[in-house]
Amino acid sequence: MTLPIERARSRKPITWLTILGILLLPAAVGGILVAALQNPTERLDSMTAAIVNLDEPVEIDGQLTPLGRQLASGLVEGSDELDSNLTWVISNEDDAAEGLADGSYQAVITIPEEFSATATSAGQAISDGGGEAEQATIQVTTPDDGLVADDLITSQIANVAASSMGTLLSEATTENILVGFTTIGDQIGDAADGAVQLATGARDAATGAAAIPDGATQLASGAAELGTGASSLASGLDTLASKTREAAGGATTLGQGLTAGAAELQSRAAGTQQVATGSAGVAAGLNKLSSECVASGAAQAYCDQIAALSAGATQTDAGVQQLAALPSTIATQMGQAGAGATTLADGLNQLASQGLDESAAGARALSSGAGQLSSGATELATGATELSTGLDTLATGTGDLAGGLRTAADSLPSFSDSESTSLASVIADPVASKGADGATIFGPTAIPLLAAVVLWFGGLASFLVMRAHTARTLTSRRSSAGLALRAFAPAAAIGAAQGLLVSLIVQIVASYDAGTWWAFAGIAVLAGIVFAAVNQALVAVFGGIGRWISALVGVLAIATGLISTVPGWLADLGAALPTAPAFTGLIAATGGAAAGLVVWGVLSLVATTVAVALRRTTSAKAALATA
Repeated sequence: MTLPIERARSRKPITWLTILGILLLPAAVGGILVAALQNPTERLDSMTAAIVNLDEPVEIDGQLTPLGRQLASGLVEGSDELDSNLTWVISNEDDAAEGLADGSYQAVITIPEEFSATATSAGQAISDGGGEAEQATIQVTTPDDGLVADDLITSQIANVAASSMGTLLSEATTENILVGFTTIGDQIGDAADGAVQLATGARDAATGAAAIPDGATQLASGAAELGTGASSLASGLDTLASKTREAAGGATTLGQGLTAGAAELQSRAAGTQQVATGSAGVAAGLNKLSSECVASGAAQAYCDQIAALSAGATQTDAGVQQLAALPSTIATQMGQAGAGATTLADGLNQLASQGLDESAAGARALSSGAGQLSSGATELATGATELSTGLDTLATGTGDLAGGLRTAADSLPSFSDSESTSLASVIADPVASKGADGATIFGPTAIPLLAAVVLWFGGLASFLVMRAHTARTLTSRRSSAGLALRAFAPAAAIGAAQGLLVSLIVQIVASYDAGTWWAFAGIAVLAGIVFAAVNQALVAVFGGIGRWISALVGVLAIATGLISTVPGWLADLGAALPTAPAFTGLIAATGGAAAGLVVWGVLSLVATTVAVALRRTTSAKAALATA
């Protein structure tokens, strides 16, 4: 079934199938682009990447640290925030190269041999107090014939994994540093306490040292007196030694005399014994005479005299017997006394030589030592005064040191284990971004951009098929505005339908809420109508060149809508295009965006009307040529 719409550059009528094709073109193009680009991270498992782990683990504090293996495990397991990930294959260098060449792998992540060593070099340098830190790197290799965004996705995943590993290592290193701060602060605090104690002790020592000079002066005086006394003692001991030797000589003489007297007395003991024998005989005779006197008839008086004489003789004999024994006893005792006197003389000589002489020498040494002690005590008094001053200075300095150490201890931060862990996490990754999803190249403005572009090309498609104005413009009786609107009406209807279809497809993919979708659909329908008017004006004013300009406008809309790094003049040109208010309104429907589209639509219809009016005047020659 044909329609009363003139086909551009052909007399062949337009059918409903043609209209359907124009109507579905933006919906088909938009649906394909949105389906292909929407949330690519949800389909990452369709990409296969190989991991070549060449890392040699290192040993830190006796513990094996295989960071390359941990990084490979993190890549394979994926992120806690995202359910999807690439399909990873643990491979080797040869297999990875073959996989890149034949297309089995879209990327190869190579973890070098020194990865663990370099990744932990910073922590080791801090721990050892020196050394050179190196940055660990991983190599991302993609095939030369890989798709455009494959490099971006694999590199981003590898960078995020490396950054996460770096953050983990930084957290561990920083946590150790923060714990070290706490330990150092505690140790400095202990040192400050010790310095306070030292200052107190130094102050007490200074007080004690201040008392030393008086005592040392007294000691010097006493030592001087001791030296004088020891000197006097030495002189007295010398005199005593001399007298002792003299006494020893007298004792020797006495011993010799006693010994000689004992010998002489012993020699006279025999005569005394004879006297004792005679005395005993006289006493015995008188005793016998007395006992026989009465019997002999002698006078009693005579017998009494004899008895008295006998008793006296007996007593005398007892005395004589005692006297007879006395010389021998005395001689023995005198011998013993002589021997004792000789021994005494030897002892006195020994006392004089070994005792008194040595004591005198010791007393003289004591006198000399006491003099030295007196000099030393005087020097001690002087030194003690200086010591007291020094200890006082030490106490003051140590007190200042204690104050400084306490200030330093209070200035150093102190953290609990949980605080150290939390703070290390923030220091290792101090800045985070919210609102921008780095995991996808299909951001929130991608759908509005694609919708605006496909609606623009939908308007272009309409006037690739239809005429911008009727071929009977010159002969028609309708007004120029009427002819312009008559050609615009079917294109506007198609544009409105295209906007509605694109909105429905976008809703299927993006699942907008009702209010957002109705606003989106309203701007899309308005954009479809306006884009039809603009494309009509371009073709009406410029002819075939207008279609070329329209295609260029679509390309410029894409170029200036993808990224903000385009040159300034190109960005300004993009902002002046009719697609700019449509793009803005599809992101967030506003009255300004709608007004901008309406202005473009009205201006385009005016331009089309002017172009139609200009084509309604011609020369006679041209009129005859068309006839």
